[in-house]
Amino acid sequence: MEQVKTTPEEQLPRFSIVLETENLANADLNGLSESLASLAAQDVSPTCAQEVWLIDSGDTPLDLLQELRDRYAWIKVYSAPLGTGYYEAKMLGAKQSTGEVVVYFDSDCVYESHWLRSILSPFVRDTTIQVVAGETMTRGLGIYGTAMVMAYIFPPFSGQTTLMKTEGYFLNNVAFRRDFLLANPIPNELPLYRGNCAIHAQNLLRSGYSIWQQPQARATHAPPSSVAHFFWRFLLIGHDYYWQQRIASEAPMPQQDAMSGFGGKLQVFVDRFRKMLACEPRHLIYIPLALPFALGSVVLVAVGYAIAALKPNYLLTAYNNVLGEV
Repeated sequence: MEQVKTTPEEQLPRFSIVLETENLANADLNGLSESLASLAAQDVSPTCAQEVWLIDSGDTPLDLLQELRDRYAWIKVYSAPLGTGYYEAKMLGAKQSTGEVVVYFDSDCVYESHWLRSILSPFVRDTTIQVVAGETMTRGLGIYGTAMVMAYIFPPFSGQTTLMKTEGYFLNNVAFRRDFLLANPIPNELPLYRGNCAIHAQNLLRSGYSIWQQPQARATHAPPSSVAHFFWRFLLIGHDYYWQQRIASEAPMPQQDAMSGFGGKLQVFVDRFRKMLACEPRHLIYIPLALPFALGSVVLVAVGYAIAALKPNYLLTAYNNVLGEV
């Protein structure tokens, strides 16, 4: 793979980093420690940031929070109101930041050591760039891990090395010019669990803005960490698909027809399968036993979609009740 071109710290934009803890409501607490450890290991030190915000909405145990603050003195904790949602917390972090660029990362991701430099450097090379998305893939190997690499949200790495335009981003691995984001905020009041960023990306493209993908800013995302997490996460993916299609149908994008229908979905699967084996050939060993888990996740997505079509708000309300947030 092509070596990442280094940019001296003084040539990087003034930046802030934002992490929220809302994900910890249903994820492994160890993930937060691993994510911060990967941030600490960046070849651009987080101490170079204007701030590294941890937006805590009450999901982090106090002893773990204190331990992390003792270990990483550069963390600044902002206590958000209890029940602050994922996208609301992300935007709150942007409002509190003072950097020219706001970089988002998540507690369930681990970042390669050159991630921060890679996602920041395009803002210096081209002052017209407003959004840079990194690449996030699902982390795992083995029967369950291979199944999740095949079926979960985050596709395998593309293998590309150059900056290119893209149609979306993941909010666990993206950077915005702060003023641009505050002028074009991520919508919060949508009937989605996750996926507001997909609607936001469509809105940006529809308004004539470009989203740039930096394939060298790479992260891996944990798969669902328990049976309950697996069950609810894939049901809610179906719920979100229903609502994303419903919202998008009100103002469709020209490119939406290109990958619609069975042929388009098959092409997406074949492309993901090819990239998965290119990233890690050992997946081939586990595919026969992994297929039932992957197919089970597809069934849950279909069930979630069907439930949402019949009772549009039922699943999200039920999940929030399970979490005690309603």
